[in-house]
Amino acid sequence: MDYTHLGRTGLSVSRICLGTMNFGPFTSEPDAHAIMDSAHASGINFFDTANGYGRDKGKGATEKILGNWFAKGDGRRERTVLATKVYGDMGEWPNEGKLSALNIRRALDASLQRLQTDYVDLYQFHHVDRNTPWEEIWQAIDVAIAQGKILYAGSSNFAGWHIAQAQAAATARHTMGLVSEQSLYNLATRNIELEVIPAAQHYGLGILPWSPLQGGLLGGVLRKERDGVRRTEGRAAQVLAERREQVQAYEDFVDELGHPAGDVALAWLLHQDAVTAPIVGPRVQDQLDSAVRAVDLRLDADALARLDEIFPGHRTAPEDYAW
Repeated sequence: MDYTHLGRTGLSVSRICLGTMNFGPFTSEPDAHAIMDSAHASGINFFDTANGYGRDKGKGATEKILGNWFAKGDGRRERTVLATKVYGDMGEWPNEGKLSALNIRRALDASLQRLQTDYVDLYQFHHVDRNTPWEEIWQAIDVAIAQGKILYAGSSNFAGWHIAQAQAAATARHTMGLVSEQSLYNLATRNIELEVIPAAQHYGLGILPWSPLQGGLLGGVLRKERDGVRRTEGRAAQVLAERREQVQAYEDFVDELGHPAGDVALAWLLHQDAVTAPIVGPRVQDQLDSAVRAVDLRLDADALARLDEIFPGHRTAPEDYAW
Protein backbone atom coordinates (compact mmCIF):
# COMPACT_ATOMS: atom_id res chain seq x y z
CA MET A 1 0.00 0.00 0.00
CA ASP A 2 1.16 3.53 -0.79
CA TYR A 3 0.62 6.43 1.60
CA THR A 4 0.41 10.19 1.27
CA HIS A 5 -0.34 13.18 3.45
CA LEU A 6 -3.94 14.31 3.83
CA GLY A 7 -3.88 17.68 2.13
CA ARG A 8 -1.38 20.05 3.76
CA THR A 9 -1.36 18.12 7.04
CA GLY A 10 1.34 15.82 8.35
CA LEU A 11 -1.21 12.99 8.66
CA SER A 12 -0.28 9.91 6.62
CA VAL A 13 -3.19 8.06 5.01
CA SER A 14 -3.43 5.16 2.58
CA ARG A 15 -4.06 5.96 -1.11
CA ILE A 16 -7.31 4.00 -0.80
CA CYS A 17 -9.97 5.06 1.71
CA LEU A 18 -12.39 2.38 2.89
CA GLY A 19 -15.93 3.72 2.58
CA THR A 20 -18.48 2.06 4.85
CA MET A 21 -21.84 3.22 3.47
CA ASN A 22 -22.83 -0.35 2.57
CA PHE A 23 -22.08 -1.72 6.02
CA GLY A 24 -25.42 -2.61 7.58
CA PRO A 25 -27.87 -2.10 4.70
CA PHE A 26 -26.08 -4.41 2.24
CA THR A 27 -23.18 -5.97 4.13
CA SER A 28 -23.79 -7.85 7.37
CA GLU A 29 -21.85 -6.89 10.48
CA PRO A 30 -19.69 -10.06 10.47
CA ASP A 31 -18.84 -9.55 6.79
CA ALA A 32 -18.14 -5.86 7.40
CA HIS A 33 -15.76 -6.75 10.22
CA ALA A 34 -13.98 -9.23 7.94
CA ILE A 35 -13.62 -6.57 5.22
CA MET A 36 -12.17 -4.08 7.72
CA ASP A 37 -9.71 -6.69 8.98
CA SER A 38 -8.72 -7.38 5.37
CA ALA A 39 -8.32 -3.65 4.74
CA HIS A 40 -5.85 -3.39 7.61
CA ALA A 41 -4.04 -6.49 6.36
CA SER A 42 -3.68 -4.75 2.98
CA GLY A 43 -2.29 -1.60 4.62
CA ILE A 44 -5.44 0.54 4.33
CA ASN A 45 -5.50 2.78 7.40
CA PHE A 46 -8.09 5.37 6.28
CA PHE A 47 -11.80 4.62 6.95
CA ASP A 48 -14.73 6.91 6.13
CA THR A 49 -18.26 6.82 7.52
CA ALA A 50 -21.08 9.23 8.47
CA ASN A 51 -23.51 9.61 11.34
CA GLY A 52 -26.47 9.17 8.98
CA TYR A 53 -25.33 5.94 7.31
CA GLY A 54 -27.52 2.92 7.93
CA ARG A 55 -30.56 3.34 5.65
CA ASP A 56 -33.18 0.69 6.53
CA LYS A 57 -31.09 -0.41 9.51
CA GLY A 58 -31.51 3.04 11.03
CA LYS A 59 -29.37 6.15 11.02
CA GLY A 60 -26.20 5.55 12.98
CA ALA A 61 -26.19 1.80 12.32
CA THR A 62 -22.98 1.91 10.29
CA GLU A 63 -21.10 3.83 12.97
CA LYS A 64 -22.21 1.18 15.47
CA ILE A 65 -20.75 -1.56 13.27
CA LEU A 66 -17.42 0.26 13.24
CA GLY A 67 -17.63 0.80 16.99
CA ASN A 68 -18.16 -2.89 17.63
CA TRP A 69 -15.17 -3.65 15.42
CA PHE A 70 -12.98 -1.17 17.31
CA ALA A 71 -14.15 -2.76 20.57
CA LYS A 72 -12.48 -6.02 19.55
CA GLY A 73 -9.20 -4.30 20.34
CA ASP A 74 -5.87 -5.58 19.01
CA GLY A 75 -4.95 -2.08 17.87
CA ARG A 76 -7.86 -1.71 15.46
CA ARG A 77 -8.68 1.84 16.51
CA GLU A 78 -5.07 2.90 16.92
CA ARG A 79 -4.20 1.78 13.37
CA THR A 80 -7.19 3.57 11.83
CA VAL A 81 -7.45 7.17 10.63
CA LEU A 82 -11.17 7.56 11.27
CA ALA A 83 -13.37 10.01 9.37
CA THR A 84 -17.06 10.61 9.96
CA LYS A 85 -19.54 13.32 9.00
CA VAL A 86 -22.22 15.65 10.36
CA TYR A 87 -25.11 17.50 8.71
CA GLY A 88 -28.08 15.26 7.93
CA ASP A 89 -31.09 15.23 10.24
CA MET A 90 -30.83 12.45 12.81
CA GLY A 91 -34.34 13.03 14.13
CA GLU A 92 -37.46 15.11 13.63
CA TRP A 93 -36.91 17.58 16.47
CA PRO A 94 -35.35 21.01 15.81
CA ASN A 95 -31.53 21.19 15.97
CA GLU A 96 -31.02 17.52 15.13
CA GLY A 97 -29.30 18.34 11.86
CA LYS A 98 -27.25 20.94 9.96
CA LEU A 99 -24.18 22.74 11.36
CA SER A 100 -25.33 24.83 14.29
CA ALA A 101 -22.97 24.82 17.26
CA LEU A 102 -25.61 22.91 19.20
CA ASN A 103 -25.99 20.16 16.64
CA ILE A 104 -22.24 19.82 16.07
CA ARG A 105 -21.76 19.31 19.81
CA ARG A 106 -24.58 16.79 20.17
CA ALA A 107 -23.93 14.95 16.90
CA LEU A 108 -20.22 14.58 17.62
CA ASP A 109 -20.86 13.16 21.09
CA ALA A 110 -23.41 10.73 19.66
CA SER A 111 -20.99 9.61 16.94
CA LEU A 112 -18.23 9.05 19.49
CA GLN A 113 -20.59 6.91 21.56
CA ARG A 114 -21.62 4.78 18.57
CA LEU A 115 -18.02 4.49 17.36
CA GLN A 116 -16.82 3.55 20.87
CA THR A 117 -13.90 5.95 20.68
CA ASP A 118 -12.97 9.20 22.38
CA TYR A 119 -11.93 11.09 19.26
CA VAL A 120 -12.37 11.30 15.49
CA ASP A 121 -9.39 12.03 13.29
CA LEU A 122 -11.34 13.83 10.53
CA TYR A 123 -14.74 15.40 11.18
CA GLN A 124 -16.43 16.36 7.92
CA PHE A 125 -19.32 18.66 7.06
CA HIS A 126 -21.48 16.43 4.85
CA HIS A 127 -22.98 19.45 3.09
CA VAL A 128 -22.69 23.22 3.25
CA ASP A 129 -25.11 24.86 5.71
CA ARG A 130 -26.25 28.09 4.08
CA ASN A 131 -28.05 29.29 7.21
CA THR A 132 -25.27 28.97 9.77
CA PRO A 133 -22.39 31.49 9.75
CA TRP A 134 -18.87 30.15 9.54
CA GLU A 135 -17.94 32.01 12.72
CA GLU A 136 -20.38 29.77 14.60
CA ILE A 137 -19.27 26.59 12.84
CA TRP A 138 -15.58 27.21 13.47
CA GLN A 139 -16.21 28.18 17.10
CA ALA A 140 -17.87 24.79 17.64
CA ILE A 141 -15.01 23.00 15.88
CA ASP A 142 -12.40 24.91 17.90
CA VAL A 143 -14.12 23.77 21.10
CA ALA A 144 -14.17 20.14 19.89
CA ILE A 145 -10.48 20.30 19.00
CA ALA A 146 -9.63 21.83 22.38
CA GLN A 147 -11.57 19.01 24.05
CA GLY A 148 -9.56 16.44 22.08
CA LYS A 149 -12.65 15.07 20.35
CA ILE A 150 -11.50 15.78 16.79
CA LEU A 151 -8.15 16.48 15.17
CA TYR A 152 -9.01 17.85 11.72
CA ALA A 153 -12.04 19.24 9.88
CA GLY A 154 -13.06 18.52 6.30
CA SER A 155 -15.88 19.27 3.89
CA SER A 156 -18.01 17.25 1.51
CA ASN A 157 -19.99 18.30 -1.56
CA PHE A 158 -18.74 21.91 -1.33
CA ALA A 159 -18.44 24.30 -4.25
CA GLY A 160 -15.12 26.07 -4.78
CA TRP A 161 -16.45 29.32 -3.35
CA HIS A 162 -17.73 27.49 -0.26
CA ILE A 163 -14.17 26.31 0.38
CA ALA A 164 -12.87 29.84 -0.06
CA GLN A 165 -15.53 31.19 2.28
CA ALA A 166 -14.74 28.59 4.93
CA GLN A 167 -11.02 29.20 4.74
CA ALA A 168 -11.39 32.97 4.94
CA ALA A 169 -13.36 32.59 8.16
CA ALA A 170 -10.83 30.14 9.57
CA THR A 171 -7.92 32.43 8.69
CA ALA A 172 -9.63 35.28 10.54
CA ARG A 173 -9.66 33.02 13.62
CA HIS A 174 -6.02 31.99 13.05
CA THR A 175 -7.04 28.34 12.78
CA MET A 176 -6.32 25.65 10.21
CA GLY A 177 -9.78 25.33 8.72
CA LEU A 178 -10.53 22.61 6.20
CA VAL A 179 -7.92 20.00 5.28
CA SER A 180 -9.97 17.89 2.84
CA GLU A 181 -12.92 17.96 0.47
CA GLN A 182 -14.97 14.87 -0.38
CA SER A 183 -16.55 15.24 -3.83
CA LEU A 184 -18.15 13.24 -6.60
CA TYR A 185 -15.23 12.70 -8.97
CA ASN A 186 -14.40 10.06 -11.52
CA LEU A 187 -13.53 9.69 -15.20
CA ALA A 188 -17.14 10.20 -16.26
CA THR A 189 -17.95 13.10 -13.88
CA ARG A 190 -15.22 15.72 -13.85
CA ASN A 191 -17.09 18.93 -12.99
CA ILE A 192 -14.98 19.59 -9.88
CA GLU A 193 -11.96 20.20 -12.10
CA LEU A 194 -13.47 23.60 -12.96
CA GLU A 195 -13.39 25.25 -9.52
CA VAL A 196 -13.37 22.80 -6.62
CA ILE A 197 -10.00 21.24 -7.39
CA PRO A 198 -8.28 24.59 -8.07
CA ALA A 199 -9.69 25.91 -4.77
CA ALA A 200 -8.65 22.79 -2.89
CA GLN A 201 -5.12 22.94 -4.27
CA HIS A 202 -4.83 26.65 -3.49
CA TYR A 203 -5.90 26.17 0.14
CA GLY A 204 -4.11 22.85 0.66
CA LEU A 205 -7.08 20.50 0.85
CA GLY A 206 -6.81 16.86 -0.18
CA ILE A 207 -9.53 15.59 -2.54
CA LEU A 208 -11.37 12.42 -1.47
CA PRO A 209 -13.43 11.26 -4.48
CA TRP A 210 -16.65 9.42 -3.74
CA SER A 211 -18.35 7.14 -6.28
CA PRO A 212 -15.05 6.57 -8.11
CA LEU A 213 -16.74 4.09 -10.46
CA GLN A 214 -19.80 6.31 -11.08
CA GLY A 215 -22.16 3.81 -9.49
CA GLY A 216 -20.65 0.91 -11.43
CA LEU A 217 -20.68 2.64 -14.83
CA LEU A 218 -16.87 2.42 -14.96
CA GLY A 219 -16.66 -1.07 -13.50
CA GLY A 220 -17.20 -3.05 -16.69
CA VAL A 221 -20.97 -2.66 -16.75
CA LEU A 222 -21.41 -3.65 -20.41
CA ARG A 223 -19.34 -6.79 -20.04
CA LYS A 224 -21.30 -7.72 -16.92
CA GLU A 225 -24.56 -7.20 -18.80
CA ARG A 226 -23.39 -9.47 -21.62
CA ASP A 227 -22.24 -12.09 -19.13
CA GLY A 228 -25.57 -11.92 -17.32
CA VAL A 229 -24.05 -10.99 -13.96
CA ARG A 230 -25.57 -7.52 -13.77
CA ARG A 231 -28.89 -6.02 -14.76
CA THR A 232 -28.84 -2.24 -15.04
CA GLU A 233 -32.11 -0.58 -14.01
CA GLY A 234 -33.58 2.80 -13.05
CA ARG A 235 -31.36 5.86 -13.08
CA ALA A 236 -28.25 3.80 -13.78
CA ALA A 237 -29.89 2.41 -16.92
CA GLN A 238 -30.77 5.92 -18.07
CA VAL A 239 -27.22 7.20 -17.58
CA LEU A 240 -25.84 4.15 -19.36
CA ALA A 241 -28.18 4.69 -22.30
CA GLU A 242 -27.00 8.29 -22.60
CA ARG A 243 -23.32 7.39 -22.42
CA ARG A 244 -23.21 3.88 -23.87
CA GLU A 245 -20.87 4.88 -26.70
CA GLN A 246 -18.36 6.35 -24.26
CA VAL A 247 -18.60 3.39 -21.93
CA GLN A 248 -18.10 0.97 -24.81
CA ALA A 249 -15.03 2.88 -25.97
CA TYR A 250 -13.71 2.80 -22.42
CA GLU A 251 -14.23 -0.93 -22.00
CA ASP A 252 -12.61 -1.60 -25.38
CA PHE A 253 -9.58 0.43 -24.30
CA VAL A 254 -9.16 -1.24 -20.91
CA ASP A 255 -9.33 -4.59 -22.70
CA GLU A 256 -6.37 -3.39 -24.77
CA LEU A 257 -4.56 -2.47 -21.56
CA GLY A 258 -5.33 -5.91 -20.14
CA HIS A 259 -6.72 -4.68 -16.83
CA PRO A 260 -10.21 -4.78 -15.29
CA ALA A 261 -12.26 -1.65 -15.96
CA GLY A 262 -12.72 -0.80 -12.28
CA ASP A 263 -8.98 -1.05 -11.63
CA VAL A 264 -8.22 1.41 -14.43
CA ALA A 265 -10.86 3.91 -13.23
CA LEU A 266 -9.37 3.90 -9.73
CA ALA A 267 -5.83 4.08 -11.06
CA TRP A 268 -6.76 7.13 -13.15
CA LEU A 269 -7.91 8.94 -10.01
CA LEU A 270 -4.69 8.01 -8.25
CA HIS A 271 -2.77 9.68 -11.10
CA GLN A 272 -4.53 13.03 -10.47
CA ASP A 273 -2.31 15.38 -8.46
CA ALA A 274 -5.12 16.75 -6.28
CA VAL A 275 -6.41 13.35 -5.19
CA THR A 276 -5.44 12.01 -1.78
CA ALA A 277 -7.48 8.80 -1.80
CA PRO A 278 -10.56 7.55 -3.65
CA ILE A 279 -13.28 6.31 -1.32
CA VAL A 280 -14.14 2.71 -2.17
CA GLY A 281 -17.33 1.30 -0.63
CA PRO A 282 -17.18 -2.48 -1.04
CA ARG A 283 -20.17 -4.70 -0.39
CA VAL A 284 -18.03 -7.83 -0.66
CA GLN A 285 -14.36 -8.75 -0.30
CA ASP A 286 -13.68 -8.98 -4.04
CA GLN A 287 -14.50 -5.30 -4.49
CA LEU A 288 -11.92 -4.36 -1.87
CA ASP A 289 -9.31 -6.59 -3.55
CA SER A 290 -9.87 -4.73 -6.83
CA ALA A 291 -9.23 -1.40 -5.12
CA VAL A 292 -5.98 -2.63 -3.61
CA ARG A 293 -4.77 -3.80 -7.03
CA ALA A 294 -5.37 -0.35 -8.49
CA VAL A 295 -2.72 1.22 -6.24
CA ASP A 296 0.01 -0.63 -8.12
CA LEU A 297 -1.42 0.02 -11.60
CA ARG A 298 0.67 2.59 -13.47
CA LEU A 299 -0.83 4.35 -16.50
CA ASP A 300 1.60 5.88 -18.98
CA ALA A 301 1.12 9.24 -20.70
CA ASP A 302 -0.43 7.65 -23.77
CA ALA A 303 -2.99 5.77 -21.70
CA LEU A 304 -3.89 8.89 -19.72
CA ALA A 305 -4.27 10.86 -22.95
CA ARG A 306 -6.57 8.22 -24.42
CA LEU A 307 -8.75 8.24 -21.31
CA ASP A 308 -9.03 12.02 -21.62
CA GLU A 309 -10.18 11.56 -25.21
CA ILE A 310 -12.90 9.14 -24.16
CA PHE A 311 -13.99 11.19 -21.13
CA PRO A 312 -12.94 14.82 -21.76
CA GLY A 313 -12.22 16.86 -18.66
CA HIS A 314 -11.31 20.47 -17.96
CA ARG A 315 -7.59 20.65 -18.51
CA THR A 316 -7.51 24.46 -18.67
CA ALA A 317 -9.39 25.03 -15.41
CA PRO A 318 -9.69 27.48 -13.75
CA GLU A 319 -8.74 29.55 -16.80
CA ASP A 320 -11.88 28.21 -18.54
CA TYR A 321 -13.49 31.40 -17.23
CA ALA A 322 -10.84 33.79 -18.52
CA TRP A 323 -8.74 34.46 -21.59
